[in-house]
Amino acid sequence: MAREAYITGIGQSEVGVRLPRHPLLLTLDAAREAVTDAGLTFDQIDGVFSFPGKAAGYLAFSPVGTDDVIEALGIKSKWQMGAMEQPAQLAAIAMAAWAVKEGICRHVLCFRTVYEAGGMADPATYMAGMKQDTVSGASQWTSPFWATSAACWTAQYANRHVHRYGMTREQLGQIAINGSKNAMLNPRARAITKEELTLDKYMSARLISTPLCLYDCDRFSDASTVIIVSAGDALDEIKATPIRIAASSGSVDRYSWDQAEWPAAYDAGPDLWKRTDYTVEDVDTVQFYDGFAFLPITWLEGLGFVGKGEGHKFIEGGHRIARDGELPMNTAGGQLGAGRLHGFGFAHEAVTQLRGQGGERQIPGDPKVAVASSGGGPLAAALLLARD
Repeated sequence: MAREAYITGIGQSEVGVRLPRHPLLLTLDAAREAVTDAGLTFDQIDGVFSFPGKAAGYLAFSPVGTDDVIEALGIKSKWQMGAMEQPAQLAAIAMAAWAVKEGICRHVLCFRTVYEAGGMADPATYMAGMKQDTVSGASQWTSPFWATSAACWTAQYANRHVHRYGMTREQLGQIAINGSKNAMLNPRARAITKEELTLDKYMSARLISTPLCLYDCDRFSDASTVIIVSAGDALDEIKATPIRIAASSGSVDRYSWDQAEWPAAYDAGPDLWKRTDYTVEDVDTVQFYDGFAFLPITWLEGLGFVGKGEGHKFIEGGHRIARDGELPMNTAGGQLGAGRLHGFGFAHEAVTQLRGQGGERQIPGDPKVAVASSGGGPLAAALLLARD
């Protein structure tokens, strides 16, 4: 137990669209909630990890760095890390787990703060770095063709499932519809989802990049999510129910979206099970990254819940992934229903469910094992979480 890592505290700020509150203050709100949840004080926090660190060129995407949090909260950190060069968002939590397992830290504060909606309201401050006269790097192959959104890139993967495996828009729509139903029961999602999405409304929505429509794309939001990761030999300092990080995995395929044959979830998925005795049969709920509705299908297949090319059949009708289904998915609403929290919201919700604190959206039974994932296309990271 001493060499294990546990999530011991979770916190989340207000979630909204164009919030007037400064993103650093949103981060501090979530940090205070998480530390209080764990029963700790900031004097006990000795590490700060984030993804992807402060994005100076596009502050709306990531406006707060680890140094900002350390300074604002007076944390005496033994190790800090914030970088884009990780497999995907939840890799920051996996790195924190390694830090406590190695004895470098005892309690690590991990955070992800987004201000993409608020940034659009103040582009001079938060989006100034986006104005460029030339393009370089990977964008030189996409921007001249107006393929600036990951929706265009994800759509190519989705179209293969349409043409090779027969996926229909009615099947794909169940991801967004399920997220909407669950978001209606999530108080923090009220600024994002105000009414339940129906199949008719989904099918009549304008297409963004075939086969993805408007409701297949997550919505820019402003929020911060904080996860506290603690060492196994520090649990005597914790008051909340600890959730063990039973395994983690990640994968990067070229780090660009250019002609990768399969999304990185198909590599990260099998690797997750190599590091644990748990299997897919043990999982009670999944919180899958849904920046675009097709991505949870890649995680269903990549993790082995279904075979390759069969994910759309599993979600048909939405019954299997409903809160009372055989594999409840994205029970807080996911990013489609509860806002683009950029990965960390899935770890937050997995812990909430495993602790039995989901309120109206709590899944039935006594859930003990969950998978949370992040990333799409060539980037992927996953966590296997267990309540021992």
